[in-house]
Amino acid sequence: MFISPTRPAPERRSAESVVGALRAAGETTRLRALALLTEGELAVGELAQALGQSQPRVSRHLRLLTEAGLVERAPEGAWVFYRMATAHTTERHFADAMLGMLDPSDPVLQRDVERLNEIRAARDAAAADYFERNAADWDRVRALHLPEADIDSAILAAAGAGPFELMVDVGVGQGRMIQLFADRVRRAEGFDTSRQMLALARASLDDLKAKAAVRFGDAYAPPMDAGAADLVTIHQVLHFLSDPARAIAEAARLLTPGGRLLIVDFAPHDLEFLREQHAHRRLGFADAEIAEWCSAASIARLKTTTLAPMKSGALTVKIWAGEKT
Repeated sequence: MFISPTRPAPERRSAESVVGALRAAGETTRLRALALLTEGELAVGELAQALGQSQPRVSRHLRLLTEAGLVERAPEGAWVFYRMATAHTTERHFADAMLGMLDPSDPVLQRDVERLNEIRAARDAAAADYFERNAADWDRVRALHLPEADIDSAILAAAGAGPFELMVDVGVGQGRMIQLFADRVRRAEGFDTSRQMLALARASLDDLKAKAAVRFGDAYAPPMDAGAADLVTIHQVLHFLSDPARAIAEAARLLTPGGRLLIVDFAPHDLEFLREQHAHRRLGFADAEIAEWCSAASIARLKTTTLAPMKSGALTVKIWAGEKT
């Protein structure tokens, strides 16, 4: 269980506000929910499963925590996600202080985390199965946004001219990002959890020979040394993940100081069929949440590029680029 590090003293609050926060957290299920949210953002249904309680009951508890400012509510299409209050706020200090008193060996808390890990494992397995089944016809989703050539040009512009000594591509897929940067990098490595994707990537990167390599690896535990890369790309990967903030932190860990992190994904949208048919967990990301995650991962000078579609109902592609401090 992750407890945030020490921060500057929080702002003062009124007695009524403090009592409200105490009441909100002063119930076993709500405190267990807070403890689970330290593992990353979660949907209402996931929290209900992990806590072993009904979704309406958990929703009521979450409403009280939200009203007290201890958690944040993020509706997205048919789902609602919850996460801990923003870092550096008084409410986050308060929540961290309470959670810091908990014994992580408490069997109830341990069982909650075990159930959560089971939920995540099942979800990740479903996403991996989707990748295996759809690796050969990936282009269907690409038809929903601008032509790849336009997006590629914007990606190259956001990354800068280089040259880059080592590029790492998180979730390498078919190897498109490595191909795109081939003339700007001296060496490129990519990793993915889909064996079929890796086979396609190896085939597509054959002409780069020893310059490019791909391997099996997880976004939450990259199979590369920390501080080794001067360019890390995360291209259309975050919306599949259960914990995008953690993936960004791990990607940033791979960078040398001054190295570039490049994230490509969708702006918030309401195409629910992508969640139902294409294993998308998140329907895009707001600039503010990407900025918060990057800041927490020591990525500074973040610049955003927005590539709006030419037809209504299509997807807007976003590019976020920053430097490791």
